[in-house]
Amino acid sequence: MIEVEHLTKRFRHATAVDDLSFSVPRGRITGFLGPNGAGKTTTLRVLLGLALPTSGHATLAGRRYRELAAPLRTVGAVLEASNYHPARSGRSHLRVLAAAAGIPQARVDQVLAEVELSGAAKRKVGGYSLGMRQRLSVAAALLGEPELLVLDEPANGLDPEGIRWLRNFLRSFAGRGGTVFVSSHVLGEMSQLADEVVIIHRGKLVAHQSVAELTLQATGATRVRSPRAEDLLARLRAGGIDAEPTEAGTLAVHAPPERVGDLAAEAGIPLHELVAEKGSLEEAFLELTAEPQP
Repeated sequence: MIEVEHLTKRFRHATAVDDLSFSVPRGRITGFLGPNGAGKTTTLRVLLGLALPTSGHATLAGRRYRELAAPLRTVGAVLEASNYHPARSGRSHLRVLAAAAGIPQARVDQVLAEVELSGAAKRKVGGYSLGMRQRLSVAAALLGEPELLVLDEPANGLDPEGIRWLRNFLRSFAGRGGTVFVSSHVLGEMSQLADEVVIIHRGKLVAHQSVAELTLQATGATRVRSPRAEDLLARLRAGGIDAEPTEAGTLAVHAPPERVGDLAAEAGIPLHELVAEKGSLEEAFLELTAEPQP
């Protein structure tokens, strides 16, 4: 559905995207992650025809955005939630967009209902909260009944209920065969929402895997309980292993359980619990994007 091949984008002396390649399959939710300044927004702007690449290309359904016969029927995009006339109502804003794209006006009330803004349709957008403007942006993206949604930080400004609504909505969209490519800094939410993630750092690809694979590879702590916890802690630290006591009375050890068990056995220290805790998407992300130590 999305193909990015050897994409490079330079701004004078700065390289925002550096020989980036990845693909996004149909019918899945793919998270697009990276630290601030990693090149995510630049990649999305090139993908949507808002910026020209220095080299390489990015396509949607096999075509560059400007080559799409009916762009809004192929891709709906949310890059920001501020491009509104504050004196227009939410319904009027969508009617203008629909008229410009040759979309029937009946579609306006349909998308307002989909994003649960029917009750605020007559209100001026200038009086909307940030979360409501985000929903209105999603409604605009849905006008052409696209098969692909490209969203940049769509949870920005949403309260917990709004975030849950967005999660359920995007899952439903993908469940109907749609494709979602979503950029976000909310890693906990991405771990619940995305099937897979594309992670970039300094404009380069550092990972493109399923969330399950990434969290499995992340360095999770090993939880260990022992009646001689202080002796074990000293033994672990002497062996160059990071470990710290927890409020639950266990030790959180940053090493595989096999290593912990071997050291305890060598020192004759009994263990009552030894559990490998699964890593998180946040831990995987931080490991992949960590800056080298000087």
